Amino acid sequence: MARRDALWPQVMSLWQRVSSIWKSLIQILIHGCVIDSSRLLKRKRPKSGHTAKDQMATIPHCLYCFEALSSTLLRRDALTLSEVEDSWIRYGEDAPLEGETGSDLPVLNVPILPAVSRLRASSPSSASTSSTPSTLSTTSSSSALGDSKSSSKTSLFSFGRHTEPGPLRTYEEHPLFITWNTVNSRGHKTLRGCIGTFEPQALESGLRSYAMTSAFEDTRFSPITKYELNHLSVTVTLLLNFTPCADPMDWEVGKHGLRLSFTDHGKRYSSTYLPDVAAEQGWTKEDTIRSLMRKAGYGGRTIDYKKINDLKCVRYEGKKASVEYSVWKEWRAWVDKQA
Repeated sequence: MARRDALWPQVMSLWQRVSSIWKSLIQILIHGCVIDSSRLLKRKRPKSGHTAKDQMATIPHCLYCFEALSSTLLRRDALTLSEVEDSWIRYGEDAPLEGETGSDLPVLNVPILPAVSRLRASSPSSASTSSTPSTLSTTSSSSALGDSKSSSKTSLFSFGRHTEPGPLRTYEEHPLFITWNTVNSRGHKTLRGCIGTFEPQALESGLRSYAMTSAFEDTRFSPITKYELNHLSVTVTLLLNFTPCADPMDWEVGKHGLRLSFTDHGKRYSSTYLPDVAAEQGWTKEDTIRSLMRKAGYGGRTIDYKKINDLKCVRYEGKKASVEYSVWKEWRAWVDKQA
């Protein structure tokens, strides 16, 4: 009797742990997950389209940017955004989530977990992207992708049991920014190009256009070449919730992006930083304002920003997703294999 009483707390503790694990698995089944190359993010189950309330950037948006870039650099056919979204879901169906080794829990087939097991195998650490070892492959893009002359577009919807394309999609228009970074062997990212627009864009054409523009026309950098492809990562940021600031300090570091504009001696100045820039640089609000003035090309004393009468700021938010080349390469190889 005494022994049973002594074991009871251990039994209850074990039961609580098992219950917690099952609750987590149920949440995964309900909400799904996607990868931002260095960590797992909870996301809603993929939908056939986007509504005004569904303004999140997605992994397929990033894959589509790689499609646009590789179609030029590697002279290959690119899939449409709808085809990318369909194939990403089907790719996930071929990548079920496996139970941990030695676990008594059953293996679960989770169709909305694309490449989770693949990425775990190639990227064991879950630290931040600035310090995590990169999952990028050192294999050249041309040899890895095969340089096939045949188009994958006509064969995308003949995947055995999947014989029909998904429903016709409709997309909301969004202001957006596309950012290309190079990633070294230690996972450190270096800006390679970043261009976007505050004018709402049709999603498919906007992603394609600004993926190319940021890769080839950012005047701060030389155009991206095919030899850099396997060292790239891309981030898509969809912008929303634009609000005029009551004053230059009326915004939050880490939450808001900032668009600054003013006139001095008849010359108009304007610049912006996306929501994550100030936090990543460790800037205060004043640091950010002064840096924006320099970025805009202002040559005066930025410390005197309060003396500029028509200084205007607009804050906004951004929903972003990121993908490294290795993720795109593995998914694209799978798509090509279906042909």
